Amino acid sequence: MIAYTIRRLLLAIPVMFGILVVTFTLSRMIPGDPCKAMLGEKATAEVCDRFRAQYGLDKPIPVQLGIYMGNVLKGDFGMSIRFSRPVTIILIERLPTTIELGLTSLMIAVLVGIPAGILSAIKRNSIIDVITMVGANIGVSMPVYWLGLILAYIFALLLKDTPFWLPPTGRLSAGVVSIPFYQVLGWEFPKESFRYHLVEFISNLVIFNSLITRDWAVLKDAVKHLILPSVALSTIPLAIIARMTRSSMLEVLKQDYIRAARAKGLLRGTVIFKHAFRNALLPIVTIIGIQVGTLFAGAVLTETIFGLAGVGRILFEAITARDFPIIQAFTVVIAAGYVIANLIVDLSYVFIDPRIRLD
Repeated sequence: MIAYTIRRLLLAIPVMFGILVVTFTLSRMIPGDPCKAMLGEKATAEVCDRFRAQYGLDKPIPVQLGIYMGNVLKGDFGMSIRFSRPVTIILIERLPTTIELGLTSLMIAVLVGIPAGILSAIKRNSIIDVITMVGANIGVSMPVYWLGLILAYIFALLLKDTPFWLPPTGRLSAGVVSIPFYQVLGWEFPKESFRYHLVEFISNLVIFNSLITRDWAVLKDAVKHLILPSVALSTIPLAIIARMTRSSMLEVLKQDYIRAARAKGLLRGTVIFKHAFRNALLPIVTIIGIQVGTLFAGAVLTETIFGLAGVGRILFEAITARDFPIIQAFTVVIAAGYVIANLIVDLSYVFIDPRIRLD
């Protein structure tokens, strides 16, 4: 397993290189001039010449790519054109929000989708099966941006001043501050050190940080702000997981060994969960890994709709502002997350069935 993991990570290097080259090239092909997008009416010819020279945009694209690749190998993703700040620092600030949103959405999709699929398979052709599959089809058909707006309208406006009200925007309410855990614990690190950036990144995971610091007020507020965007983002993966679970379970329940287990007098729950569900897990786990990409793609719209300062929102804003360094860095980071997620899925096959060999 260790050899397989190392080999997969090594094979991911040329893939990431290809993604970086394609992203770099496509970002330069976006219509519009970064100088004019940033400065507007102030973008005179002289000002734009200085602007392009400052950010190296006056050089040929192959030269720009070579310089950028050299900097990336040193861990430097460049300076944001829009914010005039290192892209790495912006990643440390924004990526934790997207991770929290993605993991919460995935958890909802798995915890609801798998039981719904199992129940639908057990109650095949019943009213429960019909309702579950109709709901799954509706879930797949609803765009994230439409569902997000509808949820915000219902829970933030129609249910205002009721116990069911939920905040429609932001990560925390006004006046609620999440104090970094390293400050609570009295840890001190040099500002530019790797350890400082690492603990800063972890502390920006608001839910995790509030659990460490035992700040229950912040935890409650952070969870409430995450409910609507997570539900909106999880709907499509949830529906797909439910349908795949039903299909896989129905296929397994037809097998002879299931009938033999029932003939032996085993409890129905034992037959379903110990024998049928375990053997139906492989395609389910595979589809869960595929849905990770859907979650990252949907996060762009979800964070924009709900005003979350995450990777998706700033990536959308960077595209409109022609902020090339952010577009390139964030795309590569999202792709790396997708590669790691699929590697975890592959490794999970061994725990599902020890007979599987990863070669």
